[in-house]
Amino acid sequence: MSLRAAVLGHPISHSKSPALHLAAYAKLGVDIGYTAVDLTEQALPAFMQRVRNQDGWCGLSVTMPLKTGMVLEVDEVRGVAGTLGVVNTVAFEEAGGSVRRIGYNTDVAGIVNAVLNAGVVSSPSAVILGGGGTAAAAVAALKELGTAKAQVFVRDTSRAAEARAAAAGVGLAIDVRPMTQAATPTASADVVISTLPPRAADSLADEIAGLGTGTHGVLLDVAYDPWPSRIATVWQEGGGAVVPGLEMLLYQAVEQVRLFTGRGEEVNAAVIDVMCDSVGLPRRAF
Repeated sequence: MSLRAAVLGHPISHSKSPALHLAAYAKLGVDIGYTAVDLTEQALPAFMQRVRNQDGWCGLSVTMPLKTGMVLEVDEVRGVAGTLGVVNTVAFEEAGGSVRRIGYNTDVAGIVNAVLNAGVVSSPSAVILGGGGTAAAAVAALKELGTAKAQVFVRDTSRAAEARAAAAGVGLAIDVRPMTQAATPTASADVVISTLPPRAADSLADEIAGLGTGTHGVLLDVAYDPWPSRIATVWQEGGGAVVPGLEMLLYQAVEQVRLFTGRGEEVNAAVIDVMCDSVGLPRRAF
């Protein structure tokens, strides 16, 4: 039987997830269709109820703004997703004749591997831009990378609950500040993870350019369309290294493919290389 999977979010037309997943399934020789579904927070419960009544689902990729709401729509939350209260992956597992929907978070692995692939071995000073679900994953990733404390910059400091909860859950000290104070600390940080939507960091990028101090660290900008973003361009012109959001998307998708197919170690370097090919990323040097 042909299985199906999808990426859910709003907006979703720009998503590269279908290309990544379909390339992997073709290489693995598994019959899984994968589509993009434009879905708002309000429509999520009804969609998940329909999914419960349909056969053939093996997985869902979850993007903004649904990552927090999905916690309430699954039967079980595993691993760091439970600590963060943020789910970006739903795998369907058969147990006792029924199907259970299991929530995971592969964004953390995506961020960690993207930053490590850029050559970062530690991040003494770190900045996160944004305070939502992806920022929560960034908090956990920085903890895994050995960061002791991070500064989190948001437009409204009263709306950083997800980042604060993640920090408490993983034991990372964070300092939440308004975005208006972000330019100088961001420009001087060893690692910067921008979780802001496309173009939302443009004004900050102009402020950083206006400082004239240059940039020396590594910037991971999770927004990959349009690319290069304004902040990525400014960062690179300032001397810093830029990791495109597609790198994070690749590595979190690798973990999703493993969960959706149950193939584990078969999702190897050859599979990752065809996934890279599908979105124009360079092949890995394994």
